[in-house]
Amino acid sequence: MSRHTLRDPREVIREEMTMHAAIEAALVDGPLTVPQIAEAIGHPAEEVVYWVMGMRRDGDRVELPDDDEGWFPYALTSNGA
Repeated sequence: MSRHTLRDPREVIREEMTMHAAIEAALVDGPLTVPQIAEAIGHPAEEVVYWVMGMRRDGDRVELPDDDEGWFPYALTSNGA
């Protein structure tokens, strides 16, 4: 994971709803891990975790079994498609 200075978590969380479309677009072609989503949308993985967890909580994403490096890939569900 890259080492960026995390913005105030309240600021990151406030952006969650605006980031859903970018994350959904990144997942259209198949499951991605948080670092892969971060690279695809151009935001630090430390922030993407907040947004993906919020989307997972809402049932828009499903966690798949972890990869060999300990990252869980995320995929769109029928709620998020």
